[in-house]
Amino acid sequence: MMPSPKPTQIQHYLGGTLISTSDEQTLPVESPTDGSILGELTLARQGSLNQAVEAARNAFDSWKSLPSKERVQPLFRFKQLAESHIDELSTLVSAENGKTPAEAEAGIRKGLEVVEYACSLPAIEKGALLEVSSGVDCYSRRFPLGVVAGVSPFNFPAMVPLWMFPLAIACGNTFILKPSEKVPMTPLRIAELLKEAGLPAGVFNVLQGNRSTVEAMLD
Repeated sequence: MMPSPKPTQIQHYLGGTLISTSDEQTLPVESPTDGSILGELTLARQGSLNQAVEAARNAFDSWKSLPSKERVQPLFRFKQLAESHIDELSTLVSAENGKTPAEAEAGIRKGLEVVEYACSLPAIEKGALLEVSSGVDCYSRRFPLGVVAGVSPFNFPAMVPLWMFPLAIACGNTFILKPSEKVPMTPLRIAELLKEAGLPAGVFNVLQGNRSTVEAMLD
């Protein structure tokens, strides 16, 4: 009898590269549709968290310095790529979450509406000049915060992350996503499509893990 193939290792995506370390524990990821093992999830230790933050910080200076009209160009291309891979993404969401393909596709398309909105930021994210008194003007200008993070739940593997990172990175921040350990694969495919769309390494990162990972991120 032939041995069963080893489950795929589900890694972190840090600084534009899939990464895991030998000292990190793993957790099986089961498909709710049939109970099959989709892969072995890498659980981040402090070293991987530090690496994620370092990658995002290293990318921040150059990313924040780009005009907003340049920052949204990868998002335009990402939206087109996601739409052309909608069947693949829907199948992936169905496999790890249990939604029907139609439900999965509807959630992805709802998330892509936020990508489309983020692409319009150069027209709407503007400073303001107010004449508050005779000879006194008040000028406002927006600045990115820096490295920001999002923790997303299991019920919408694509839609909720798509509510978070497009606006954050379009505004000049760099992003670390920690998806639910039940649905870690869809965000990795999103990361690959962002890379294909030309998003610079380190602007978007995926850190895999469980509750301990989230608590370490918050600390």
